[in-house]
Amino acid sequence: MKQLIFLLLCFPFFSFSQDALETELDSISSIEEAKTFAKTHKKTNKSKVFTFNKEKHKTRLADELFKLSKGGKKVVKGDYKKTYYKVIEKQKTLHYRVSYIFFDGDKMELEEINEKRDKIISQYQQGYKFDKLAQLHSMDLNAKRGGDLGWFPEGQMHQMFEDTVKDHDTNEIFTLDIEDKNWYYIVLKTYDSKTIEEITVLQYSEALD
Repeated sequence: MKQLIFLLLCFPFFSFSQDALETELDSISSIEEAKTFAKTHKKTNKSKVFTFNKEKHKTRLADELFKLSKGGKKVVKGDYKKTYYKVIEKQKTLHYRVSYIFFDGDKMELEEINEKRDKIISQYQQGYKFDKLAQLHSMDLNAKRGGDLGWFPEGQMHQMFEDTVKDHDTNEIFTLDIEDKNWYYIVLKTYDSKTIEEITVLQYSEALD
């Protein structure tokens, strides 16, 4: 009997807490507010903020979220938890795409780098596949992807890298030196620049009773 009374007394509190939480969720309107909310609820409710890119993310969930307007919400119920997704921001951003072969100037002399680059570019022009050349020669982990950088938004990469990419035509191969970093590249511009839609989403999960 005492347990029943305790549960009856606690039920309004749980209901109030849930209402207060949903009200707080509804009030979030900026990325900074979403990040603050996610940080506060990260451990208990696995809350986080992330970005969906229409070119990269082709899941059913992503498709459904892209259909929502800014501020729109989607609730997904599972066997053990309920997850809220709220679209905080929608924007279209100019993106670029290239493949590259990277040489680390801290580990190789510039003269050797230039010799290698000349040889690799010559091989590419003779018909060798760029992704295979990247797998053989590139000195960073992207070699496993054949040097493909994927679609990246304006403002994400080193400014000199972006400016040089903008100055070249699609399918053009060229070298790029960022000397203050000791970074040296062969770059192949693989696609025309394009505007891609992105959404910033706040995710929040709660256990079901």
